[in-house]
Amino acid sequence: MTRTTRIARLDHSEPPGGLPTVADIARAARVSTATVDRVLNRRPGVRDATAQRVLKAAAELEYLPGASLPAASAPAPQHITFLLPAGSNRFIRMLGDMVSYAHEHWTPLNVRCRTEFIAGFDPHALAAALLHHGQRSDGIVMMALEHPAVREAVGTLAARGVPVVTIISDLANSQRAAFIGLDNRAAGRTAGYLIGRFIGTRAAKVALIAGSRSYSAHEEREAGFLSVIDEMFGRLEVVGLREGQDDAEKNYRQTRALLEQHPQLGGIYNIGGASDGVARALKEAGRDHQVVFIGHGLTPDTRALLIDGSMDAVITQSPQTALMSCVRIFANLREGRDVLSGVEATRSQVIFRENLP
Repeated sequence: MTRTTRIARLDHSEPPGGLPTVADIARAARVSTATVDRVLNRRPGVRDATAQRVLKAAAELEYLPGASLPAASAPAPQHITFLLPAGSNRFIRMLGDMVSYAHEHWTPLNVRCRTEFIAGFDPHALAAALLHHGQRSDGIVMMALEHPAVREAVGTLAARGVPVVTIISDLANSQRAAFIGLDNRAAGRTAGYLIGRFIGTRAAKVALIAGSRSYSAHEEREAGFLSVIDEMFGRLEVVGLREGQDDAEKNYRQTRALLEQHPQLGGIYNIGGASDGVARALKEAGRDHQVVFIGHGLTPDTRALLIDGSMDAVITQSPQTALMSCVRIFANLREGRDVLSGVEATRSQVIFRENLP
């Protein structure tokens, strides 16, 4: 009888020749037959200590040949799917690409990661993707949209034992396992402080461009920005927030409209991505060295904008650290450790032309 056939057999009767059964292993290891089945077939959902007890019992009962024990003892790798919005947000694209070429970093944690780019700013598409990829993944990482459909999908996956980690933008009052990202309210306050200090003592108008308020991260950054302007820079007038959906062409059009409507515009805070669209409009209007411009995400394009002076500062975080933190969280969940054990706190960096890494 082959090992595969014997592992698949879950009947409790005594087999011919007095061979041990799954029920025998379950009794010896003090677990259910379902747990034995999961361990022997390397399915997820069993703590390491329990799995080792099952394997020890199987070895003592000579259920598994000695040569098969090392292979059975090695847990199957976790399959993690990153669901990220498609579009021209360079930081998000860079994050997704890093998942693809950083497999050697995941090896010690025994995971396999892949990225799926899905329609951005569509909560129903995100909810459907969560449920679809949750059927074939051991865990999901997503940039969350605030919507009941997304929250319900996360709850469904949690009930199935598929944890969800949010990255960059969180999902309030949900069953997600953890959030990896900046303190976005503090990031918005930092942007407001920088714009206020750069503009100086003159009265001026300042504007905000967001990807979408459906990202809690963008709402929180807006709130932080407005609070510090109100507290510290009463001479500045905020002329409202426009949404560009992290699209370079839409950000370009929104910036052109702002410059036409407010000729004395003194500052722009791009809460989301695609800062190259904002910079292009400023350059075409000859205002790129007159309007203070603060954005998010250090990428090749924002780096170039800092160097040529059309951006004044970029608030960013390490994408490599963010990805490693996500993977470590799933390893912690698998091993039964505290979810944030060994996970670095996300640190924001403010990058100027003079301190470019």
